[in-house]
Amino acid sequence: MQFIKQEKVRFQHIDYAGIVFYPRFLEMLNGLVEDWFEEALHRPFSKMHETNGIPTVDLKIQFKNAARLGEILTKKLWVKELKNSSIICGFEFENESNNLVLEGEVTLVNVAFNQERNGIKAEPFSEEMKEKINKYLNS
Repeated sequence: MQFIKQEKVRFQHIDYAGIVFYPRFLEMLNGLVEDWFEEALHRPFSKMHETNGIPTVDLKIQFKNAARLGEILTKKLWVKELKNSSIICGFEFENESNNLVLEGEVTLVNVAFNQERNGIKAEPFSEEMKEKINKYLNS
């Protein structure tokens, strides 16, 4: 199963050439991850970040085609590997013509903050969370 969302390319996303400025894709990816956690895993960032987090520790991305102002991108996310306290997710963005705009892989780690919030450490996912995440596992 994949988690799928759409996003319209807005003026705020583009550069002088009229195409998406590449760091904006990373913001769109982060939004996709945040939506997945809230909508599919029922673990919204607004609650999660009171005690723990899910930082990105590795990111691989390949840009395939430009995206332009006004286009609707279909963003897809799935789980490639679930480990004790981390997830490796695959992702891709396609335009309205089903052309691949970008693809890649992101590694997220489940962490807990100490009381002073000046340090973090990896923390295993709960069994309940593993069950939810497993629904998106694509071998």
